[in-house]
Amino acid sequence: MSAFARRASSLILAAILSMCAARALAAGAPLRAGSDVSYAPLEFYSGSHQLRGFDVDLASAIAEKLGSPVAISNHTFDDLIPAVKKGSFDLAISALSDTRPREAQVDFIDYMLAGSGMLVPAGNPKHVFDLGALCGLRVDVQKGTSQEAALEEQSKRCKDVGLAEIKLSAFSTDTDAFKLFAAGNSDVHVTDYPVVAYLAKTNDHKYEVAGRQFALVPYGIIVSKNNPALRQRVIAALQSVIADGTYDKLLKKWGLEQGALRSVPVNAGTLFSH
Repeated sequence: MSAFARRASSLILAAILSMCAARALAAGAPLRAGSDVSYAPLEFYSGSHQLRGFDVDLASAIAEKLGSPVAISNHTFDDLIPAVKKGSFDLAISALSDTRPREAQVDFIDYMLAGSGMLVPAGNPKHVFDLGALCGLRVDVQKGTSQEAALEEQSKRCKDVGLAEIKLSAFSTDTDAFKLFAAGNSDVHVTDYPVVAYLAKTNDHKYEVAGRQFALVPYGIIVSKNNPALRQRVIAALQSVIADGTYDKLLKKWGLEQGALRSVPVNAGTLFSH
């Protein structure tokens, strides 16, 4: 096969893959959404495997505006972006921080602001106040998150100034990471600020939030860059959810009013990058 023919074949294959990833959402067809269901109050299981949380409610409200039911599938967090890129999901909504490296792969439809936070035992026995206080401590986190990257960077800083590195334990879900902390085998649980605030509030005052939230970024619904039509439809639906007051009601329901973002920017995470 000639070089021209090989290149033509490659272009045809790429076009076919792009069309598959950019599946048109037929009227009434379920909206396939991926989510790592382990992030209360954003997405979690309650009772007999019932999906609950702000992201779950928001996805349902958006789907209603689109005239399509939503089918949310529990999926590994660090595979959500690859799954959307290859067309396994139409979108993903899972407290996904909109960051510059992620924007290079998928588009983010931003819907609220949230930082990261640190959960410690009540009384803060290790006197944790910011990332710089974590040198030498046992810290748990979920794999593939922006918090894991921030902790790895901080651990390097600890070593560079002659202090002990952070003893970092990373898990496939935030729930598993929290279990290590709850069992007393980790000094600090690091995750999204809304999550640590929820954990502090719902565990009989056994824990508290240490210091202030850090690394404030937008959460975004992710869609394939090959599907601009779906992106625009989701943007319009979210704008309608905000305009009719549903968005504010959901924020209040889940205690997330401080994260309100009443515009619908796309890929705004670059504005928060340093």
